[in-house]
Amino acid sequence: MYQGTIKKWNDPKIVALNPGVKLPDANITVVYRSDGSGTTFVWTDYLSRVSPEWKSKIGANTSVQFPVGVGGKGNEGVSASVKQIANSIGYVEYAYAKQNKLSYGLVQNRDGKFPAPDDKSFQAAAANANWEAAPGFGIIINDQPGAEAWPITSATFILMHKKADKPEQSAAALKFFDWAFKNGDKLALDLEYVPMPANVKDKIRASWKGITDASNKPVF
Repeated sequence: MYQGTIKKWNDPKIVALNPGVKLPDANITVVYRSDGSGTTFVWTDYLSRVSPEWKSKIGANTSVQFPVGVGGKGNEGVSASVKQIANSIGYVEYAYAKQNKLSYGLVQNRDGKFPAPDDKSFQAAAANANWEAAPGFGIIINDQPGAEAWPITSATFILMHKKADKPEQSAAALKFFDWAFKNGDKLALDLEYVPMPANVKDKIRASWKGITDASNKPVF
């Protein structure tokens, strides 16, 4: 759809994924973020992983040149356009969709299943990811294996200098992150986000020893 190659809702490829559903012979309008956003990066990274053609022609970034569709600023702009334009579809972050009671479609994951987007399917994606595949645990966890894994999932990252210019400030930041790891799970869930797997938290904490002051002493 976002490449413009599937133009109608009753396209045979969509029909095949929706057995028993009568789909309209109507043109599809896709809506995308007109502003640069992490949401667009996660969406286009997913498309790049499942479509070699998308990867080669458009790629993944916080802002890309979408070949078709209309733009909306922010989650609210995308949502408003989808509501106003008949037969349209767009992408927003899960928390926004749930808090605003938006309808959504299911996406086939790597195992061929269609899990619902929720805390369980996000946690399944996080649990199945190889977090040590990149330095600093900086991996994108889209398209993870597992029957229950939602295929479009991402973590939020914090960047810190390994050599701290201001050790006291770095130590204070790590102290806060440590508190959040210990006490923030419910807060995250209340905001429609999911906490990191416990074993990943432990590995991240252990890595903090690599953040040092000028004398190579760990700041935390």
